[in-house]
Amino acid sequence: MADRGVDLAALPKEVREHLAELELELSEGDITRKGYEKKRAKLLAPFVPQTQNKDVSIKLTPGHPSDPASSPNAIPIAAPRQHRAHRSGGTRDDRYRSDIHTEAVQAALARHKEEKMPLPMPTKRRSAFVQSPAENCTPPDTSSASEDEGSLRRRQAAISAMLAQNLQSPEYWINRSVQGSSTSSSASSTLSHGEGKTHNHSQGQTSMLADVLAHTRIESSSIPPDVTSTVPQDRNSRADLPPNIVVKGISRGQSRTSMMETAGGVPAHGRVSSKIQQLLNTLKRPKRPPLSEFFLDDSEEIVEVPQPDPNTPRPEGRQIIPVKGEPLGVVSNWPPALQASLARWGATQAKSPALTVLDITGKPLYTLTYGKLWSRSLKLAYTLLNKLGTKNEPVLKPGDRVALVYPNSDPGMFWVAFYGCLLAEVIPVPIEVPLSRKDAGSQQIGFLLGSCGVGLALTSEICLKGLPKTPNGEIQQFKGWPRLKWVVTDTKYLTKPSKDWQPHIPTANTDTAYIEYKASKEGTVMGVAVSKISMLTHCQALTQACNYCEGETLVNVLDFKKDSGLWHGVLTSVMNRIHTISVPYSVMKACPLSWVQRVHVHKARMALVKCRDLHWAMMAHRDQKDTTLSSLRMLIVADGANPWSVSSCDAFLNVFQSHGLKPEMICPCASSPEAMTVAIRRPGALGAPLPARAILSMAGLSHGVIRVNTEDKNSALTVQDVGHVMPGALMCIVKPDGPPMLCKTDEIGEIVLNSRAGGTMYYGLPGVTKNTFEVIPVNSGGTPIGDVPFTRTGLLGFVGPGSLVFVVGKIDGLLAVSGRRHNADDLVATALAVEPVKTVYRGRIAVFSVTVFYDERIVIVAEQRPDANEEDSFQWMSRVLQAIDSIHQVGLYCLALVPGNTLPKTPLGGIHVSETKQHFLEGSLHPCNILMCPHTCVTNLPKPRQKQPVGVGPASIMVGNLVAGKRIAQASGRDLGLIDDQEQSRKHQFLSEALQWRAQTDPDHVLYMLLNAKGVAVSTATSSQLHKKAEKITAALLERGGINTGDNVVLLYPPGIDLIASFYGCLYAGCVPVTVRPPHPQNLGATLPTVRMIIDVSKAACILTTQTLMKTLRSKEAAASVNVKTWPNIIDTDDLPRKKPSTIYKPPTAEMLAYLDFSVSTTGMLTGVKISHSAVNALCRSIKLQCELYSSRQIAICMDPYCGLGFVLWCLSSVYSGHQSILIPPSELETSLPLWLSTLSQYKIRDTFCSYSVMELCTKGLGTQTEALKARGVNLSCVRSCVVIAEERPRLALTQSFSKLFKDLGLSPRAVSTTFGARVNLAICLQVGPINILHQLCPDTKAKPYFAISVSFHQGTAGPDPTTVYVDMKSLRHDRVRLVERGAPQSLPLMESGTMLPGVRVIIVNPETRGPLGDSHLGEIWVNSPHNASGYYTIYGEESLQADHFNTRLSFGETETLWARTGYLGFVRRTELLDASGDRHDALFVVGSLDETLELRGLRYHPIDIETSVSRAHRSIAESAVFTWTNLLVVVVELSGSEQEALDLVPLVTNVVLKEHHLIVGVVVIVDPGVIPINSRGEKQRMHLRDSFLADQLDPIYVAYNM
Repeated sequence: MADRGVDLAALPKEVREHLAELELELSEGDITRKGYEKKRAKLLAPFVPQTQNKDVSIKLTPGHPSDPASSPNAIPIAAPRQHRAHRSGGTRDDRYRSDIHTEAVQAALARHKEEKMPLPMPTKRRSAFVQSPAENCTPPDTSSASEDEGSLRRRQAAISAMLAQNLQSPEYWINRSVQGSSTSSSASSTLSHGEGKTHNHSQGQTSMLADVLAHTRIESSSIPPDVTSTVPQDRNSRADLPPNIVVKGISRGQSRTSMMETAGGVPAHGRVSSKIQQLLNTLKRPKRPPLSEFFLDDSEEIVEVPQPDPNTPRPEGRQIIPVKGEPLGVVSNWPPALQASLARWGATQAKSPALTVLDITGKPLYTLTYGKLWSRSLKLAYTLLNKLGTKNEPVLKPGDRVALVYPNSDPGMFWVAFYGCLLAEVIPVPIEVPLSRKDAGSQQIGFLLGSCGVGLALTSEICLKGLPKTPNGEIQQFKGWPRLKWVVTDTKYLTKPSKDWQPHIPTANTDTAYIEYKASKEGTVMGVAVSKISMLTHCQALTQACNYCEGETLVNVLDFKKDSGLWHGVLTSVMNRIHTISVPYSVMKACPLSWVQRVHVHKARMALVKCRDLHWAMMAHRDQKDTTLSSLRMLIVADGANPWSVSSCDAFLNVFQSHGLKPEMICPCASSPEAMTVAIRRPGALGAPLPARAILSMAGLSHGVIRVNTEDKNSALTVQDVGHVMPGALMCIVKPDGPPMLCKTDEIGEIVLNSRAGGTMYYGLPGVTKNTFEVIPVNSGGTPIGDVPFTRTGLLGFVGPGSLVFVVGKIDGLLAVSGRRHNADDLVATALAVEPVKTVYRGRIAVFSVTVFYDERIVIVAEQRPDANEEDSFQWMSRVLQAIDSIHQVGLYCLALVPGNTLPKTPLGGIHVSETKQHFLEGSLHPCNILMCPHTCVTNLPKPRQKQPVGVGPASIMVGNLVAGKRIAQASGRDLGLIDDQEQSRKHQFLSEALQWRAQTDPDHVLYMLLNAKGVAVSTATSSQLHKKAEKITAALLERGGINTGDNVVLLYPPGIDLIASFYGCLYAGCVPVTVRPPHPQNLGATLPTVRMIIDVSKAACILTTQTLMKTLRSKEAAASVNVKTWPNIIDTDDLPRKKPSTIYKPPTAEMLAYLDFSVSTTGMLTGVKISHSAVNALCRSIKLQCELYSSRQIAICMDPYCGLGFVLWCLSSVYSGHQSILIPPSELETSLPLWLSTLSQYKIRDTFCSYSVMELCTKGLGTQTEALKARGVNLSCVRSCVVIAEERPRLALTQSFSKLFKDLGLSPRAVSTTFGARVNLAICLQVGPINILHQLCPDTKAKPYFAISVSFHQGTAGPDPTTVYVDMKSLRHDRVRLVERGAPQSLPLMESGTMLPGVRVIIVNPETRGPLGDSHLGEIWVNSPHNASGYYTIYGEESLQADHFNTRLSFGETETLWARTGYLGFVRRTELLDASGDRHDALFVVGSLDETLELRGLRYHPIDIETSVSRAHRSIAESAVFTWTNLLVVVVELSGSEQEALDLVPLVTNVVLKEHHLIVGVVVIVDPGVIPINSRGEKQRMHLRDSFLADQLDPIYVAYNM
């Protein structure tokens, strides 16, 4: 460009106006590009500096970026997929420093600020996460900031001042990109750090401003859609949120962060090792159909696939032709093997320096000459082969692998060890020094040593002393490592070889010379084997490419154990007798300028550095005015393939040009462990034109296409070349995914290389080797282009004009989100540009992606400074979110801040990204602040379901409410009337009569036995005792209570026989009993109000209770919760006089009320239902027939007796059937857990009834004590049925755990079954286990034997075993039932709720249309039976509710029958099992309460399913509950671990719900154990929890609001 080096701001006003006119003409098409160039050049000619005599265009020779728009023959050079290598290692992240980028970020944030989009702050309990005090916390990398705080402030002040000054006329700048020697047009560092000349500074400003505009989107960023809405919104519409709801001080009126549209991505698949490959091959001929026939991945059905954008750029060029490097020259004096070079120099140039080692201050410590290096290596080789072990049994043989464990500060020892191994023909495997047993990635190093078969490690004495030891002084066994023998290689321990011993130095062949370790993106460490010929050829190729000469000096700053540091600094240097000065990392930390000083002092010709070293030197250069770099002919930038290197190189050149550095000396190179050096820029001749740069469109790059950036100046990326391919190599570009198809010329792909100078295999892993080292590229037709194998380099790039290689990233650094690719390094750079100084440590940040719900999601983790307060941190996180959204057009999934110094480190101090990711996924990261943004970045959720309006009529049965060919979903129990019950009690209509009859005919028969915690019977009740006690209570009621017939009486008793006696006392008196659970004496505040409410609602005339409870009701403590002065009349029944009532009441009709059953439902509703005498009679008879109860039988009951079927079994059933009930109050289990099980064993109980809470208590408390119980003689083989009483879906996991745990005690796996009842009908299903006919034939005085035989013949069992089916959860959300195989994805196991009781009919009904459904539908369970409740007990007589729930008719079909609505959803399935009559058995499956279902995105979810998933997410989740709040899903989690784990749960809970239920969690609340309220039946009270959450009464540990 003609204006290169011109300071536009300093031009005269009229020239600037002419330029502006020209721009306008060009933009409106009034002038051609050529004419514009000509006129512009003419205008600027007088102002161009005289030295500027070259017009630089983007052909191939020019050296600096030029405006692509202004170059007529601009060539589309680099198209990276907008993603690049994620660098790890001891990097300080100032290599990402770019002021242009900082400005772009600040501009983006400024735009967000105008839109006022604050995010809701999470709430945190103050006690949680107390940061360690600053003095105790070593700052992780305090030296990592690239400049002091002051200079940073100055820089930001300069930027904002410049922005304020120049942004008034954006159109003036928008088409400018002014380049100067100090700039690179994209994200690169351009300010001259306050030291440059004035014109440089203003030029920097100009270019920076161009780039501010280049990185900001011009259109205004849209407000996000309302995440709570189920209807997709237009992106630009404002979110309609109620402005006035405030929860936890966060106004819902505030909008959330910006939301990104992204497209669906493809998950990458891993590669398998040979052993797994072998296993897969053996499985190729399975006996069953292959898995794919069972379960297909149904992502296509689930995921919303975004429509392809017609404007997506696609490659249009021709197919690429492989690029050949120059031929590898044959030089006569090249050695036959590398060891031969060492032998030669050791003999002929013994005094010549080989290596200079520096001390910690950067001063030379010692110099190793070639003579010393040779003699010591020889000694070591001799010692290894002859002095370890015996002559007949040497420890090492040629070809064995040996680990080299040397610290970075000791290159001398390493050189000797490495060459000693080569001379001994053993294979060195250099690894990092393990610092502790828990080193990040230490286990993977163990995998490497194992796969390489390493048994011996060489180290130095100092290093050995520093290794972690066990108490008895042995070296610790590191996690995952094989057992190693350690050998110290200090000279004093080596033996001089005998005179007749000579090392064997064969001509280089294909045997392995050494193994270099390589970590993959997943963290696996593999060993790349390099053969002797590859090692030699690589040294020759580097010698030719870099033009190395004998006797030159090289300064090496890199790690000498691997990569370029090893190839140049240890191998090629010895081949060419180069003097290497090694500058260790520790010296660089102390004195960043040390390498520059070494170049100056030793007049070095070459220096080997990384971008970070350029940065550090640049930051510290003020200290050194007199250093000169003029001796350098080559500055090799080892990570020049990283696109961020361009800015480092430019900035370094800008600073050090005045110190003698020439632009043509900078030689970026590209390499990979597999292919070794891929390409390197050759040192240019003095004054030769510099190579080209390419300014590319980032939009194109994110789609893997190369486009010159013309249309949109906002997002340009500048890339520099890495020179030409290596001598003797052949290079292709292939597609990174799928088969290795050759790319087109304008397409980004993976570089593959064929060369003798590369790695040969992953040692010990032949399966993975094939995919990497033996790739044969194919053309577009799929035919191989030849038979030469290529090696994958893992580098992404393309070939530019003149066969120059451009690298735009590494496959390992890719984050492929929704079909577009982003680079972890780019995101780090953007995050660091958001003023992180106060909040996070600059160098301690990790970016990775996790796969959640069929796409990659981006996670950023950074270390927070100890002095950062929560508000600052949250502010920073929300700004990072906005910046990344604006600049990269991608949403972040999670941003986490962890305390300083807690992220896993690599050996050189960088962050170990794969370990960090592992911690994140395991929930062991322990963040102190977290921000999840699933709403903004998850854009592939399935479309919300639109429910169709249903027209109801007789025709509906044809039109789809019933699927053709499906039977109506209904089932029924046996007919109650057909079975002739011979018992006398059958003749009694009322239970009160049955008790009187029993007291007369069999007065001494024991009906009840109550046990205490020790298993001792504290009280028993025979028929006559119960009758007499009931009479006393009746007398007291009539005398003291002043009771009228039909009055309600509250029974307030602990579980026991008093409760039963007072119930019958009420029946004898003609009153209606209401059983109420007594208040908990330790928790009156919470339990007494419920008692009061039932007393008030039931309008009780009096209360029957014990003395203790009477005192409690009138106590001061009670007065604090309720008004104790207004209790109804309280009668204490402990010491009643022996009085008989004059008459015993007999109801005139069986339809009269027998008792009221009050219960609090799971939704928090208190409902009382009326149970008539006829219903009681029918229910007791039904249970008697189902359970085959008669007077010689014993059952054990361990549950609360206050409502539902529990009350019926405890108080009513024994009186009707005459069997003996052993009563075990559940509260006794708190003091003696084994009580229930030992009772079953002691009394040889066959049928027992319990609640889920009892079963859970035993499972959790006794699970580990089965051996002890066995020793105590507990034997459960007598139990044929253990029935769980519940009004909910059977808890399959719990019943299975219980069965498995107590199997050892003889419990039959078929014994556990469940019941189902509801408010409208207390017992619909009840399953009792298989019956033993022989057992029934025992003589029985109380019952006639033929009855038993007839039942066992007729029924044989109360029904077949409970069936378990697996249903598809996706269908279930649509109210459809689709059965799938066990283990199918998205399957839910459901257990049948037991066999229908005799006389019960159920039908499945659509709750909206009230029409019957087919058996493939989920609907409401309606029930018809003689023991249905008569209705709700209501004070105001709400007839509508009554009619709706109790006397309902179908809208079509069988419209005559009256049904009761249970309020539960379920389905009926005909099973293959036969029932007693020989028909197939209809099973009823209960899925959940209709009131509790969550309607989200038009689908129906059951809370228990989401909770089951959540509870599996982390070991510290004790319990969870979910509910909705303003269409947001709220998940409450009880944390059983330490509070520092609280924030770990937030991403895990969000992940699991998204993955398994396709829902985005809105709020995650972490609370203490026991906060989720549970009712007496062990059911969660989710609505109470919701109310407490909204009223801010939970005292949560943490509340996270997901964006």
